[in-house]
Amino acid sequence: MTETVTEVFRRRAEPGAALAGEAGTIAAACHAMAARFHRGGRLFTFGTGGAATDAQHVAVEFVHPVIVGKRALPALSLTGDVATLTGVGAGAGFDEIFAHQLRCFGGPDDMALGISPDGRCGSVRRGLATARDLGMLTVALAGGAGGALAGAADHLVTVPSADPRVVKEVHVTAYHVLWELVHVFLEQPDVLSGEDGT
Repeated sequence: MTETVTEVFRRRAEPGAALAGEAGTIAAACHAMAARFHRGGRLFTFGTGGAATDAQHVAVEFVHPVIVGKRALPALSLTGDVATLTGVGAGAGFDEIFAHQLRCFGGPDDMALGISPDGRCGSVRRGLATARDLGMLTVALAGGAGGALAGAADHLVTVPSADPRVVKEVHVTAYHVLWELVHVFLEQPDVLSGEDGT
C-alpha cells in the first residue's frame, strides 16, 4: 500500500517540478499578454471536456480577481455558450466551434489561450490557427510533447505526462502563474512600452 501511495505522488512530483523548467516560456507569454492587455486587448480562452472548465476558470480569474486590489482584465471563455457551440458544431463541424467565434469576436490586439491535455484536440488546434491568422497572440497549454499544438502557438507550455489527471493538475498551477505574472508586468508599464506583444 505504501508503494502505491508513493507512486501516486511520484507521478505528480516530476511533471509539477518540470513546470519550473518552463519558466522562460511562461514569462515570455505573460510579458506578451501584458503588452496586449496594456493596449486594450482581450483574452479568449477555450478547451473541450475537462479543459472547457479550465478555460472558464482562466477567464473568471482575469475578469474577477480573487486577490483584492488586482485589476480586472477583459477575458471571455468560448466554451460557455451551448447554443453557439452546438449550432456551429452541427453546421460547420466540431473543429470549427472556437475558430468561428474567434473570427466573430477576435482582433489583432487580442489573445487566444487554448487548453488541450493531450495536445490533439482538433477544435483547439483550429482555434489557435484562426487566432494566428487574425494576428492574435496565441498561448497553449498541453500535455506530453504538445501533440498537434507543437508549433501551433506563439507560446506553448507543456506538462511532461501522459496522465490527463496529472496534466490537468499542473495546468491549474500554470494558469495561476500566468495570471500572476501578467499582473506583475502590468504593474510595471515601463517594461511594456514599445512592445508588439508577440
